[in-house]
Amino acid sequence: MNDSVPLAALLDSVAPLSSGRPGRPRRRPGKLHADKAYDHRRCRRSCRTRGIQPRIARRGVEDSQRLGRHRWVVERTFAWLGRMRRLVTRYERRVDIHYALTLLGCSLICWNKLQGKF
Repeated sequence: MNDSVPLAALLDSVAPLSSGRPGRPRRRPGKLHADKAYDHRRCRRSCRTRGIQPRIARRGVEDSQRLGRHRWVVERTFAWLGRMRRLVTRYERRVDIHYALTLLGCSLICWNKLQGKF
């Protein structure tokens, strides 16, 4: 299945963001940065109906390098998770164990980044 098909369900499942200010938290983010795979009318329409400004690269028009500074954070984090061999090749059949190992991997990444900061 193409990644753009379940985009509406993904946008609905985003947890509320806390801005640190008093009051009701925002329901959704203000912008969505995506690559050319999401360049469909349905993706732009689903973003706009939810009050999200789509920042989607257009096929054949825009260079994909413009979104690189935003996507680099995600790609870097996936590369860090890729160093954990148990997550790269999924040996577990149960989803809960794989999810727990993914959380453990994310915790180790955060621990390594925070070491020496305090």
